[in-house]
Amino acid sequence: MIHLLAFDYGASSGRAILGKFDGEKLALQEIHRFPNEPVMIGDHLYWDILRLYHEMKQGILKCSLSASKDIASIGIDTWGVDFGLLDSSGKLLGNPYHYRDINTDGMIEEACKIVPRREIYEQTGTQFQVFNSLYQLLSMKINQSPLLEKASTMLHTPDLLRYFLTGEKSSEYTIASTSQMLDAESGNWAHSLLEKMGIPRHILPDIVNAGTMAGRLTSRVSSELGVGSIPVVAVAEHDTASAVVSVPASKGKYAYLSSGTWSLLGVESGRPVINEDTYHLNYTNEGGFNRTIRLLKNIMGLWIYQECKRTWDKSGRPASFDELENGALKAEPFMAFIDPDDLSFLRPGGMPEKVREFCRKTGQKIPDSKPQMVRCIMESLALKYRMALEGLEQITGYSIPVLHIVGGGCKNTLLSQFTANALGRPVITGPIEATSSGNLISQLIALGEVKSLAEGRALIKNSFPTVGYTPFEAASWDMAYERFLKIASNN
Repeated sequence: MIHLLAFDYGASSGRAILGKFDGEKLALQEIHRFPNEPVMIGDHLYWDILRLYHEMKQGILKCSLSASKDIASIGIDTWGVDFGLLDSSGKLLGNPYHYRDINTDGMIEEACKIVPRREIYEQTGTQFQVFNSLYQLLSMKINQSPLLEKASTMLHTPDLLRYFLTGEKSSEYTIASTSQMLDAESGNWAHSLLEKMGIPRHILPDIVNAGTMAGRLTSRVSSELGVGSIPVVAVAEHDTASAVVSVPASKGKYAYLSSGTWSLLGVESGRPVINEDTYHLNYTNEGGFNRTIRLLKNIMGLWIYQECKRTWDKSGRPASFDELENGALKAEPFMAFIDPDDLSFLRPGGMPEKVREFCRKTGQKIPDSKPQMVRCIMESLALKYRMALEGLEQITGYSIPVLHIVGGGCKNTLLSQFTANALGRPVITGPIEATSSGNLISQLIALGEVKSLAEGRALIKNSFPTVGYTPFEAASWDMAYERFLKIASNN
C-alpha cells in the first residue's frame, strides 16, 4: 500500500486527503479539513496565507501520528491567479490579495492602453478576466506598490505553499497558465508583453511541468512535524487542471465541466487554439498535464448560489442545500434568468438582492422566495453551460456528444439534471473528489507507480462511481434558451 498526501485548497475551505493506492484501486480519506476565509482589512480583501500554511502542517502532523505515517509524497493544488511576493532573502512581503479584491478594477482597460487587447490575446490565448495575475501586477505597478519594488520572486499560491515546505522556488506550468502572462505557443513567460507593461521580469521563477519532483521537506519542517524528508511533487497545481486529470474518459470526443464555486467547461487540445472565434467568444487556453491545453470557458459557477445561502443563513433563517434544492424543484420553471458572468455577481455580499436587481433591470419577473431564486440560478447556469458548449463546437468544428461533470458540484443533482436538459445530450457525473484524485494521480506518475495519464484515468474509472443523466423536456428548454440568449453576454 502506497500512502500519498494531497492538499486541496478551495475558495472557502481546504482539506488534507490521504490517498491509498494498492496497485489496482485508489482510495481517499479526509484527514483534516479547515475553513479558508478571506480577511477584509479596510477596503481590501486578502488571503490568510500563514493560516493556510499552518493548516497544511497540521495535516502532515495528523498523518505522522497515524498508522499512515509512511507518506511517499505530498502534492498541493489551489485556485488560480493569486500570488505572494518574496524579498531577496526569501521573506514574504505581505498577505496576498484575494482575486475578488477591488485593486484590479479598471485594469483591463489600463492594460489595453499599453498593449492592444488583440495583441495580449494573441500572445497569451487567455480569457480576459479582471482578476488575472497580469492585472494584479499592473495595478501594483500603476499604484507604485512598495511591495512590488522590493520583490525578488513571485510565486502563485500553491508554489508559495510548496516553497514554505521545501525552500525551493519554481512555478508549475498549469498554475502559471492562469496568469495571462504566459506565451501560449512556447509555454514560457511572455517576456515581451511583460516588458511593455513595465512588469519586472526578474521576479518570475523557472517553470516546471506537472508531475515533477520539486523538492523535499526542509530539515526544519521535518523536525517540527516528526516526519522524514518527504518528497513534494509539483502536481497539476491549478485545481481545475487536477480535476481534468481525473476525468474518467480515455477516448472519443467529450467535454468536461469542473463544477464548484467556479464552473470551467472545456475540451483538451494538443496545442493552443487562438483565432477569431476564441478571441471574440473569450475562451482561454490554460495548461494541462503533459503540457496539453485546456481550451475552456470560465463561468461564475455555484458562487452565486453559495453567496445567497450565506446571506440567508446570516439572516437567522438558515436552510440546508437539500431543502433549497427540493424547494427549487417545485418552483415555477423558467420564471427569470441571470447571466452568471455579469460582473455584478463577482464581489461577495448581498447576493439575493443582486439577483433581484439583475432581473429588475432586464425587465423580467423578480424571484422573491428562496425556491424561486435557487431555480433561477440553477436554470441560468445550465443554460450558460449550453452557451459555452455551443461555443466550443463552433471553435473546434465538431459535435460534442457527452459532457463529463467532475468535482463537488456533482452532488447537486438538480443542476446536473438541468444541465442534461439544457444541453439536450447525456451528462455523466463523477468523481466528486476530482481535484484530490487528480492531485494524487500526478503524484503516482511522478513516483513511477502509474505510467501515463491514460493509465491514471483508467485507475480513476476503476476506483470511483459515476452517475448518468438523460435529457428530457427538450422543447421547453430550447424555448428557454432563446430567452436566455437575449439577456446573456459573451463575458
